[in-house]
Amino acid sequence: MKKIAIFVSGRGSNMVSIIKAQKNGLFSAKIDVVISDNKDAEALKKATRMGIETKYIYPGDKKGTISKSASNLILDTVLKRDISLIALAGFMRIIKRSFIKTFKRPILNIHPSLLPSFPGLDAQRQALDYGVKITGCTVHFVDEYMDHGPIILQASVPVFNNDTLESLKQRILKMEHKIYPEAIRLVLENKYRIEGRKVVVEDT
Repeated sequence: MKKIAIFVSGRGSNMVSIIKAQKNGLFSAKIDVVISDNKDAEALKKATRMGIETKYIYPGDKKGTISKSASNLILDTVLKRDISLIALAGFMRIIKRSFIKTFKRPILNIHPSLLPSFPGLDAQRQALDYGVKITGCTVHFVDEYMDHGPIILQASVPVFNNDTLESLKQRILKMEHKIYPEAIRLVLENKYRIEGRKVVVEDT
């Protein structure tokens, strides 16, 4: 059976949606481990309550990045466990290029905008400040650049005149919980092909 590792930093709501989807039979794979750069992450407690093994790895002192030693330790962990797919679920660190090249298996990320619009931090606030009428969320493959890899699935969310940052975040999050597990299923079942930057879904 294929194995999934989920990387988290915070509350873990997308992690929970992935675990629930697996338990409900959406895809045939084991959620093997949840790894966090934050020893106090609420996601670690949630994963434990849901019967998933967890692991905290100290990421180094520099915000937003992973030290070489930490990256090597995480890589060693997923390789020894024969992980088939990594799902970044609110993981607030940039994955090193050397990690991606050595792992050689799919790494997925979820981002709260319709990429390539509004990459980086505070995507929902960026959308509000820019005045767009539609935003959403994106599941994409991770490459060596931030919020850049080929797009697997997207979902649109309207922006209303009376939206607050929190109301928009919650509406986007609901769509994230729908499309992330589905994107994982498509990748695990090889129901896609990549043509340049384009991901062609071949689900039937």
